[in-house]
Amino acid sequence: MATRTRRPERRQEPLSPERIVGAAVELLDAVGEDGLTFRALAERLATGPGAIYWHVRGKTELLAAATDAVVAAAVTSGPAESADSPQDGIRAVALGLFDAIEEHPWLAAQLATQLSRSPWGTVAPRIFESIGRQVRALGVPEGSWFTATSALMHYILGAAGQNAANTASAGTARPDVDRAEFLDAVSAAWEELDPDDYPFTRAVAKQVRGHDDREQFLAGIALILAGITAIHPLTT
Repeated sequence: MATRTRRPERRQEPLSPERIVGAAVELLDAVGEDGLTFRALAERLATGPGAIYWHVRGKTELLAAATDAVVAAAVTSGPAESADSPQDGIRAVALGLFDAIEEHPWLAAQLATQLSRSPWGTVAPRIFESIGRQVRALGVPEGSWFTATSALMHYILGAAGQNAANTASAGTARPDVDRAEFLDAVSAAWEELDPDDYPFTRAVAKQVRGHDDREQFLAGIALILAGITAIHPLTT
């Protein structure tokens, strides 16, 4: 009589908050906030919803944790701490957040929610700390740390969020049109505006064509840094 060799059962990775948050980020990237349900998350993790609730109390807490995980990776994976100058450190943090918001379509809205509703949570202090350390290293007087850091933080999140929204809007409105064609259409429309009502907008319409979003973003960072260092010259 033949005997069948029983295969050893594969050991699954134990359920943990980190594993749950990682799966939540994957779901958010794939189906957005509306698609992030505990049932869908349980299926992805091959477990029951009750097991997830043991680690996370609800969707609000899960969204906050997912946002914090992505932000933490964005501001710590860049070369900010090893940058040659505080300016380079700020640019590294800024680009880390810019790329994260571009990569995760849901992140901009969640950042706005976390910063407005839960500024005492982990997200706001994490971003503020990563920028503020570099501002302090610039030699800005302590009495101006909050204002200078806030200006940079608001610009970084606002510009990055708007860029991500533009990308999503362009893809949704006209999925068959690439970025260059979309910008050409915007530029052409601006050139047709009433010259009496929109003389400036018509004048810069050609600059819309082919501009690089990252370069434009970094140009804004440079303008703010120039203002900060003009008001508070570096002292060595």
